[in-house]
Amino acid sequence: MHWRPLWGFLWLWPYLFYIQAVPIQKVQSDTKTLIKTIVTRINDISHTQSVSSKQRVTGLDFIPGLHPILTLSQMDQTLAIYQQILINLPSRNVIQISNDLENLRDLLHLLAFSKSCHLPLASGLETLESLGDVLEASLYSTEVVALSRLQGSLQDMLWQLDLSPGC
Repeated sequence: MHWRPLWGFLWLWPYLFYIQAVPIQKVQSDTKTLIKTIVTRINDISHTQSVSSKQRVTGLDFIPGLHPILTLSQMDQTLAIYQQILINLPSRNVIQISNDLENLRDLLHLLAFSKSCHLPLASGLETLESLGDVLEASLYSTEVVALSRLQGSLQDMLWQLDLSPGC
């Protein structure tokens, strides 16, 4: 009678060693799929088409623009800033996008870990301290510009992921 739990555990033992890590190609594929999903969500918000991601808007310089070459660390940093901006917008349109950015950052951390990279904590968020004043003055413009630039940044990241970015 006392041997029954031991035999049950020993029977499961080979299966415990069979568990494998998720292949990095799967993580990279999931990352690309999530980027495409976020871009689609931004496209579904009709008023984001009215501003070019390259257009300069006075007072909104804290919103990241396009970067020609991105490392995983720079991607994470950029997404952290966008996530901070979106969290502070009262629009219901951006809640899911903000949650998706958090998931995307987690996937980027997995990609970095697979390359033995250590992504530092996102810095530069202190520049967003004045965000409240900007939102009060130009809420609609901030949302439109942020989403437009985020969309451009995500498309750059999608392209960079095919090139296997560095740390």
